[in-house]
Amino acid sequence: MPFILKYKQLNEQRDLPKEDYSIRDLLNDLELSPQTIVSKQNGELVIEDTIIEDGDEIQLVQIIYGG
Repeated sequence: MPFILKYKQLNEQRDLPKEDYSIRDLLNDLELSPQTIVSKQNGELVIEDTIIEDGDEIQLVQIIYGG
């Protein structure tokens, strides 16, 4: 059951490691902080509890802080 992950220069197909695999699980696996990432599922903004489904395109966008 693959999904597509897009993050920075990364654009790859990944298998879902378990049922009910969420955006939060993905961020944990990638060792990314949810406070610095905006997540999109199939082009729509989603929350960390969103479950990733077979065939989804997940895009992670790094939030840039600065002054």
